[in-house]
Amino acid sequence: MKPKFGVFDVLLYLVLAGLAVTALYPFVYMLAVSLSGTVPVLKGQVYLWPKEINLRTYAVVFENAAIGRAYLNTILYTLLGTSISLLITAAGAYALSKQDMLLRRTFMILVIVTLFFSGGMIPTFLVVRSYHLIDTIWAMVLPGAVSTWNLLVMRTFFSALPQEVEESGKIDGLNDIGIFFRLVLPLSKAILATIGLFYGVAIWNNFFSALLYLRDADLFPLQVIVRNMVLQGNASASGAAGIGGDGMIVDESLKYATIIVTTVPILLVYPFLQKYFAKGALIGSVKG
Repeated sequence: MKPKFGVFDVLLYLVLAGLAVTALYPFVYMLAVSLSGTVPVLKGQVYLWPKEINLRTYAVVFENAAIGRAYLNTILYTLLGTSISLLITAAGAYALSKQDMLLRRTFMILVIVTLFFSGGMIPTFLVVRSYHLIDTIWAMVLPGAVSTWNLLVMRTFFSALPQEVEESGKIDGLNDIGIFFRLVLPLSKAILATIGLFYGVAIWNNFFSALLYLRDADLFPLQVIVRNMVLQGNASASGAAGIGGDGMIVDESLKYATIIVTTVPILLVYPFLQKYFAKGALIGSVKG
């Protein structure tokens, strides 16, 4: 039996298609410009498809030492920060999910308050400086290690786990830490993958923390390099590579190529975690 489509279904598909095109077009346009030759880009002839295919722009991006160093920094911050955030968030959420935890309600109130109020940028900076984290990799991963919303979502997940899991662990002689690492975490792959991707994307795209806490250019993440290129309109990489004449690299092409190189890796992670999203998304409603 063929499914029937009503007027609402058609409108819904049209709206979703429009949103998809709106979201994809900037990415497609940047890809086309970054792969096009100098003359079509300068004349504004590139829209959807690249013209006069030219890979030299990407060669310049990968040959630039500053971009390569920033790329490695971003990967380090993302891997280290996501691991730390997941460990702290999961441990805190598991403790708060226990009904018999001492002062549980007090801690929950303190956690929820941070959803609406924060110390602010200057007090946070003073705290980071007082711990001597300025100009270190820890300044990029520790100040924002825990998201209150992610903590509450994981708490909801742990609260829904069968009580029999913990009882079986206690029968086998495990303490709370052993139950958490050996039983609870292996059963929590869906929520760990979902929250881990949230943390990973946030850290990968984070440039504001670098602007606040980093002074050494060797520690800058890739997003700071991209931001500087976009704001300054300065193709420093092409100048460093000594390109001129027929080999000239257009500023716009270089910016877009750098953005593409920045975006693609984090996009490639999603297909590997997609199978966990259907289950992980169902636990988005937070219970008291």
